[in-house]
Amino acid sequence: MAAGQAEPPPLQSLPTAKEKKYDRQLRLWGASGQVALEETHLLLINSSPGVTSVETLKNLVLPGVGQFSILDPAVVSEADLGVNFFLEDESLGKFRADETVRLLMELNPDVKGHAIREPLETFIAKDKVFTPYTLVLVAAPIDSNILATIRQHAEGLQIPLFYVHSVGYHSHFSIQLPPAFPIVDTHPDPTATTDLRILKPWPALHEFAQEKTHAMDKMSGHDKAHIPYICLLLHYLDQWRNDHNGMVPDSYKQKQEFRDSYVRKGSPDEENFDEACAAVLKSLNPPTASSSVRDILNAPEAMELTAKSPPFWFIASGIRQFYAKHGELPLPGAVPDMKAQSADYIKLQNIYKTKAREDCAEVVATVRALEKSSGRGPKLAIDEKEIENFCKGAAHIHLVRGRPLQVVQAGTPVKFADRAKAMLFELTNPESLIGQYTAFLAWDEFVATHSTTSSEIGGEGLRVPGNNDADFETDKEKLVGIAHKIVDGVINEAGDRIEDPEYSEIKAGIEKVCVELVRAGGGELHNIASLTGGLIAQEVIKVITRQYVPVDNTCLFDGVGSRGYVLRV
Repeated sequence: MAAGQAEPPPLQSLPTAKEKKYDRQLRLWGASGQVALEETHLLLINSSPGVTSVETLKNLVLPGVGQFSILDPAVVSEADLGVNFFLEDESLGKFRADETVRLLMELNPDVKGHAIREPLETFIAKDKVFTPYTLVLVAAPIDSNILATIRQHAEGLQIPLFYVHSVGYHSHFSIQLPPAFPIVDTHPDPTATTDLRILKPWPALHEFAQEKTHAMDKMSGHDKAHIPYICLLLHYLDQWRNDHNGMVPDSYKQKQEFRDSYVRKGSPDEENFDEACAAVLKSLNPPTASSSVRDILNAPEAMELTAKSPPFWFIASGIRQFYAKHGELPLPGAVPDMKAQSADYIKLQNIYKTKAREDCAEVVATVRALEKSSGRGPKLAIDEKEIENFCKGAAHIHLVRGRPLQVVQAGTPVKFADRAKAMLFELTNPESLIGQYTAFLAWDEFVATHSTTSSEIGGEGLRVPGNNDADFETDKEKLVGIAHKIVDGVINEAGDRIEDPEYSEIKAGIEKVCVELVRAGGGELHNIASLTGGLIAQEVIKVITRQYVPVDNTCLFDGVGSRGYVLRV
């Protein structure tokens, strides 16, 4: 290289083969989400024919779930070949779990699959049977006593549990999450994440704004047109305060007046003034936390820390103390695009980033003190990157309070307790799919009351409405009767009444779903199973990565009306 010649810029690192392979999904949940997915070991407890659950696995194998196990002692039959895409003619007579695992693994060699042919009764009787697994997926039909045991195991280990129905044109899945399931990276709408602190600027920001707007009337048109709109808002806000006894515009009418009588008159034809006007309504808000965020920060788990408390609650407690001291959450530090000189925009970015780092450092110091006082050793110290990520997203954190799975058992009436009022509201809501949920509860009760003691999964002991050459009318009347009894139970629990014709319309709507479930005879339509498998896989990924907000806690799909609905039951 010749003397005085500048060093060439370093070569940018090229994406690895893995990054190329998973490029699209890495844009959705990032490297941390992909790592969480690859560290997952999912257990599928399958039932015949298990189309929906296998479709779910397909949608998890493709993006690279670490491991999956299929518990299914059944042998492949002719009926299986007609509905399951992950079986072939050569599979006939072989174990269904072995064949399904083999063909699913062909989709992605990075994924490991395991087949378990053991009967469910002996498998579930083992101590700590779910310890190796990250998440459990159960497909109906299943013996209700065994499902209750599965729920108990999952609850004890705080492992997420999914329960799936797919019959004819209708499908449903319920999620049992741990009692406290916090999510930091909720991926809110970008327009909702801008936090500029216009009403509460810190000294460095206020000084920069004054510098950029000083003697604005004497500026050249070019310089005036490149003042960052944040500086314009702060400048005119000072004028407003001078004219209004130090008060800020807080009502919609006052904000309109501020925009039209102060900002817009400054230079109505310039783009940066247009940006300032557009930002008035969303930027002139106090930096207070929402009630849902305050509820999380003040949750018992954040107030009563122990050495075994999850990192989330230590950070939440640190941010709670920060909020109590400053009346605002830590600054995220991001600055939106705007018309400005490059040097001014970079300086503005640095001002925000510096303040964000200072806020985060204060939270880190508080968290370290909390770790020490709780007896949490240095080896378990929370990574500063995790604290920084929490600080950036503190305004949008979410907490799901998981509820136990609703298990219907023979001879035990379905109870909703504190949810009875909400269920009654859903029953009277014409947009709700509560009738379909009620029909599936009745379907489970029918299985529980009509199955024999031989409840081996996939075995002949489990009888569903409409199968085994049963009399259609008889099964329909039984299923409808069970569903109507559940409706009456909800009304009684809620301590209310529903008068005709609404009462009759509710029962008639539920009867239509029951007729479809009996007509299907437990059969899964592949198009409905495929769609439902995609929905379930999406929610599984949310739960695994702890990103986005998962369904809380029941999702229904009506293939007749092409409608989806979410219930919390």
